[in-house]
Amino acid sequence: MTSSMRLLAGLLASASFATIAHAGEVAGSVHDATGARSLQSASVRIVELDRSVETDRSGQYIFGDVPAGTYTLEARYVGAEVTTRSVTVPATGRVDGNFDLAAIGGGDILVTGLTANMTSALSRQKAADGVVSVLTRDAVGQFPDQNVAESLRRLPGVNILNDQGEGRYVSVRGLDPELNGTSVNGVRLPAPESDVRSVALDVISSDTIQSIEVKKSFTPDMDGDFIGASIEVNTTSAFDSKKNRYSLSAEGSWNDYSGKVTPKGAFDFTQKLGDDFGIAGSVSYYKRKFETDNVETGGWNVDDNGNAWAESVEYRDYDVERTRINAALSADWRVSDTTKAYIRGNWAQFDDHEYRRRTTLDFGDFDNPSASTDSSATFDGSDERITVQRDLKDRFERQRIRSVSLGSDTDTGIWKFNWMASYAKSTEKETFSVDPTRFRARFKSGTVVDMDYSNTYYPTYSVSEGADTFNDASQYAFNKTELTTLSDSQDQEWAIKADLARTFAGDSGDFTVQAGGKARWRKKSYDFNMTYYDLADDADYTLADVLGKQTYRLTDMGPVASKGGPAAYLLANPDSFVINDFESGYNSAISDYSVREDIMAGYALARWDSATLRVIGGVRMEHTHNALNGSLVTDNGDDTFTVDPQSYKRNYTNWLPSLTLRYSPQPNLVARLAGYKTVVRPKLSDMAPRNTINDDLELVVGNPELKPYQAWNFDAGFEYYFANNGALTVGGFYKSIKDYTYSLNSKESGTYNGIAYDEITIPMNGDTAEIAGVEVSFSQAFTMLPSPFDGLLTQLNYTYTYARGTVFSDDDGVQIARRISLPNASKNTFNAVLGYEKGPISLRAAGTFRDKYLDEVGDSYETDRTVNQHFQLDLSAKYKLTDNIRLFADWVNVNNAKYFAYQNLAGAKRVLQYEEYGSTVKFGARVTF
Repeated sequence: MTSSMRLLAGLLASASFATIAHAGEVAGSVHDATGARSLQSASVRIVELDRSVETDRSGQYIFGDVPAGTYTLEARYVGAEVTTRSVTVPATGRVDGNFDLAAIGGGDILVTGLTANMTSALSRQKAADGVVSVLTRDAVGQFPDQNVAESLRRLPGVNILNDQGEGRYVSVRGLDPELNGTSVNGVRLPAPESDVRSVALDVISSDTIQSIEVKKSFTPDMDGDFIGASIEVNTTSAFDSKKNRYSLSAEGSWNDYSGKVTPKGAFDFTQKLGDDFGIAGSVSYYKRKFETDNVETGGWNVDDNGNAWAESVEYRDYDVERTRINAALSADWRVSDTTKAYIRGNWAQFDDHEYRRRTTLDFGDFDNPSASTDSSATFDGSDERITVQRDLKDRFERQRIRSVSLGSDTDTGIWKFNWMASYAKSTEKETFSVDPTRFRARFKSGTVVDMDYSNTYYPTYSVSEGADTFNDASQYAFNKTELTTLSDSQDQEWAIKADLARTFAGDSGDFTVQAGGKARWRKKSYDFNMTYYDLADDADYTLADVLGKQTYRLTDMGPVASKGGPAAYLLANPDSFVINDFESGYNSAISDYSVREDIMAGYALARWDSATLRVIGGVRMEHTHNALNGSLVTDNGDDTFTVDPQSYKRNYTNWLPSLTLRYSPQPNLVARLAGYKTVVRPKLSDMAPRNTINDDLELVVGNPELKPYQAWNFDAGFEYYFANNGALTVGGFYKSIKDYTYSLNSKESGTYNGIAYDEITIPMNGDTAEIAGVEVSFSQAFTMLPSPFDGLLTQLNYTYTYARGTVFSDDDGVQIARRISLPNASKNTFNAVLGYEKGPISLRAAGTFRDKYLDEVGDSYETDRTVNQHFQLDLSAKYKLTDNIRLFADWVNVNNAKYFAYQNLAGAKRVLQYEEYGSTVKFGARVTF
């Protein structure tokens, strides 16, 4: 060991109380029967003293201050035989108490696939202080799903909100993803997008992850910034197992809409460099090409005959290429018998290249259709002009999330001390995106368009007069190009924390006092610059100059631009365009903002632990300071605008008490009760003092006076763990939320700070909301059945959520209150997994259901935006070719589940957005050595 390493070891040891020695210690580790896999959350008990502890992620545990004598140690783990051994504790010093546990009925507990995932997840759930659901990788490093977000949807009370058919954002207990906090290795992750706090988990590869814990209740040593759950992602450690491991996987992914096969590859490893030092790392690459068929409408109205009609209908054809690159590296060091030090780094990159061809039928000049029925409308150009726009978006954006943490953990059995310093940064950037290039034609006499609304999910159209002209690409003249030259979202956070605890051994349990603090310094900013191009007076540019082919399945969109044509034409013909200085400057100014959020937190708690009862009570204080900077940009009406910089500062303090009880009268029964207060701060982008408006005069306004959500939460639950691998859990929850945030959307025209708009969206604080619900979960590996049925297993869970609040709208100066479901809150969610594992075969069918939810609050019930219910079926299969080689295949979205958003008008669902994506098949092999 070098002198510098000795110095660092001394500093860590002294800072972590590693030099303190105590008489009468019992310490050891718990592994599976092969001795290879560390078993986290195994329960070890000194029977005669009724003292109990759980093992850490490396399978280790320690009892301090044990009187001299001979004792019985008992080790328990879900799915394993209860194992005991006798130890004699000397008057001073330490005695080892190691365990290697065998599966119930004999054999190694080291198994792969669904059974291993279930065993480790239930063990950690059982040992947890509060209400928690867990996902873990199995012994060969595989997750149940290859996408982390889609794995999470299997857990009780967890569902996923999709983007372009891919699971991205996590909803817990039916609540908005914004009400969750997300951490990697204890580091709270900032969000790369400019307008959210929630982190899209599909950016993180499952190949880098050891486990994910969804903590639904709160103790004072946790960050208090969640109401749904604290989602804690842990990457692999060199001490997760005794043996070194190397794993390599390769696969292909095929989408039936794109017809393309795209690659994915991953490599991960753990390597010991001596008994006390090890490294673990991974790298993965995944490219996916897929297509989406989309329809969107705007401005549904009711005509004089009582029939509904849409002012505009958009047919959107998406071709998307997404590339994900992930890397993780960690180093773990046993500084001494009681202290471990670590450094962990993670890096993720998500590239999204999206082409969108869009045909928009605009009937906004009509007061009523020329003719209508309850399922159709006719628009005759001789009555009013019909505007048709055909545009293309060619957008490339890159998201990056990186984090690094350094710290140490000490446990002497009497004293515990840990500290961590961390840095995390997330970015999203565009530098050359054509968004969009638009071509436009206006049709009058001689053109008749018939809209057919009989299909609930999407309307179709036909041109009964003038079809040849309507579909002639040369008729569509260039209207504009908006070139995004910079869209730069930056979100970074520095943090440091420390915790100190002292345990006092009692006659029948341990009493612990603990205190700690944390400081977080966060800055989020957004910088947007664009160039608005008009056509030069002597130039001639039509859609025919960049004509391409559509890949749209819902209807014939007519002529569309080629994917790269508009960008190439712009670069090749600069003299054909002139820059519109007003539009360029105005649109570049309205979106920019910069926000600081500094949080200083401290807490104190007391804890009682025995083999049957655990009580944790305490309080956390979090003080928040905001510095908000933005601009109000006013259109002066004469091709000039005024930029008025705005700055606000805010300070507030939240006190977050909590009490958690865990009662286990016998080893297979656990009852939990928790009451606590938590807080979720508003979106930083919502608080920024700014306004944004698009060419459709849709205005979005910031609100620097937004208050944070404050919630009182209560959880109660009962868990029964079967003698073999399985459990039944039932839980209830109640939340009372004050000052929740909702987005008020009004389609009534007006003026805000001198800005004329046709539609305005403002974040507002609601009054109070109540959330209540029930979670039921059943897991069972049917190993007790006769062969071949002993390979069956199932996981079922159901969550009911009642989430209601009050919002206010203005009706000619009168405030009208109405009750709504909270945005993004689904009443019913259900997940079912049926699996079979025996010999080399592993099969699984997984279905997930999410109820409808309110997506956007309108002026009234008729203008609210609702997202329809969603059910998706996935199939997977794995085959163990040899001890080191496994083949696998997944069929994702077997039933081609769609996305459907609507409003309720004139007695029916009126489509606002419809998407379908097709299914995806993945196939590959994994080699472990």
